[in-house]
Amino acid sequence: MADNGKRIRAARNDVDREKAYPLEEALKLLKEKASVKFDETVDIAMNLGVDPKHADQMVRGVCNLPKGSGRTVRVGVFARGPKADEAKAAGADVVGAEDLVEEVQKGNIDFDRCIATPDMMGLVGRLGKVLGPRGLMPNPRVGTVTMDVGEAVKSAKGGAVEFRVEKAGIIHAGVGKASFSDGDLAENIRAFVDAVHRAKPTGAKGSYIKKISIKSSMGPGVKVDSSSVLSGSA
Repeated sequence: MADNGKRIRAARNDVDREKAYPLEEALKLLKEKASVKFDETVDIAMNLGVDPKHADQMVRGVCNLPKGSGRTVRVGVFARGPKADEAKAAGADVVGAEDLVEEVQKGNIDFDRCIATPDMMGLVGRLGKVLGPRGLMPNPRVGTVTMDVGEAVKSAKGGAVEFRVEKAGIIHAGVGKASFSDGDLAENIRAFVDAVHRAKPTGAKGSYIKKISIKSSMGPGVKVDSSSVLSGSA
């Protein structure tokens, strides 16, 4: 524990917690402070000027990271017949219908992303209490209820990241790995912020994107100047 405390204190050195750094400078600091032995995930957190308790201020969507997430994503698909075959051909890890519903009801959830064809939602709807709290419930708004299951599977495998604002008005997501080049991380971050900006709800008033910060899994948070990420987003 003492070593962890010393490492964390050392990692915070040279990071001005009150300053919002230009993105490229923030990434340089982040990479310098990613000092553990494993390949840390790079996370982004965005404070938004919304109150998600109001339906017209909910922010939700999906972003296809242009350089991928760096994660191995297991994809489960609820489909029958030709659509099940299409999902398997696209690389889905788990495919089924009633049989898959039974497995999920037993607590056997062997996937990180869940996709369903529209005709399966009558069955999948029964799993709301199981999949919902895990953020796995298919939703047409983020492209996980679709007839184009092949494309949806490829997107999930290739770096599609879902986002949904939390109660405090914060969105966070993984946008790559510390081993990515600065340029690749910057491209992913700009794509993610742009996706959140485009998802601005009709009920949002005043400043929408209030604060952006990035960090590696074990590193300190670094504030990012929003104007260096998306002009006019703040």
